[in-house]
Amino acid sequence: MNTLKEKSKPILGILGVIILCMLFLMFYWDTESDVFDVQQQSQYRNQGSTEYVTGFVTTATMIEVAETLLHKRGGYLSNDIMPPSVFMDNIPAWEFGVLTQIRDLARSMRNDFSRSQTQSVEDNDLMTVDPQFHFDSESWILPATEREYQKGIDALENYLRRLSDPNEQDAQFFARADNLRDWLAIIEKRLGSLSQRLSASVGQARVNTDLEGDSEATNSTVKPDLMEVKTPWLEIDDVFYEARGACWALIHFMHAIEYDLHDVLQKKNSLVSLRQIIRELEGTQDAVWSPIIMNGTGFGLLANHSLVMASYISRANSAVIDLRNLLEQG
Repeated sequence: MNTLKEKSKPILGILGVIILCMLFLMFYWDTESDVFDVQQQSQYRNQGSTEYVTGFVTTATMIEVAETLLHKRGGYLSNDIMPPSVFMDNIPAWEFGVLTQIRDLARSMRNDFSRSQTQSVEDNDLMTVDPQFHFDSESWILPATEREYQKGIDALENYLRRLSDPNEQDAQFFARADNLRDWLAIIEKRLGSLSQRLSASVGQARVNTDLEGDSEATNSTVKPDLMEVKTPWLEIDDVFYEARGACWALIHFMHAIEYDLHDVLQKKNSLVSLRQIIRELEGTQDAVWSPIIMNGTGFGLLANHSLVMASYISRANSAVIDLRNLLEQG
């Protein structure tokens, strides 16, 4: 019996070391990326020059955000199947929020910003970028997600190179109010969805407004007039970090748009509205001092981090709507 105990001690010691290493890696990798200066990163990619062609800052920022997604501390975790990252869910949720914004901007660049009109030809590089970033975010192998997203980054870098080359006249970025409005319309829906999902952390009774405003409208499945909506307890932190990731990416994209479409925004007297969006989004990146995402009731003793996040996102969404309305005016 004593011999068996003696033999098991080294095994238990090894297991203890492995567990401690895993806990250390989980703690080390469970860190969101900091906000970076989009003009500084663009200047680095522009070889130190402060002269940018239209669209350079937006494209360079998109590349930097995508590279951060893949190469941040711990790398890309969403498709990992081995411990300790397989036990982590906060950072993978953050990654999906970032990825969603990359996908939306990639599609807008392909369909709108790079085209002068509906009958114009799509840019070859952006035709590659769009589907590459829509590849399965959890594919571990054959092919790995990281490899497919890297192909999208490579295509973006080639587009950026062509955009900066005066001899490559087929690569364009059209800084127009209608293109910006179309992208903001997508952002409006994303932020609205995130706000609703975050607010559902405490459970809500919502009136069914699906067919509001159109007496002839119909839908596939009949829903009750009053619905109870509540985010499952185990998904509350995932929704929170997905929202953090989406807002992190949007902060950079909005700063880049402010630079590339500065003249358009100034002419519409809407720079203040864009800066208000950025200000509200920056509030979502404040440090979370609690070790867990708290889910107290709205006016209870404990905090509710989801409701605080929803408040910032709702105000940002309202500012997006205001900006779109300003851009529609002559």
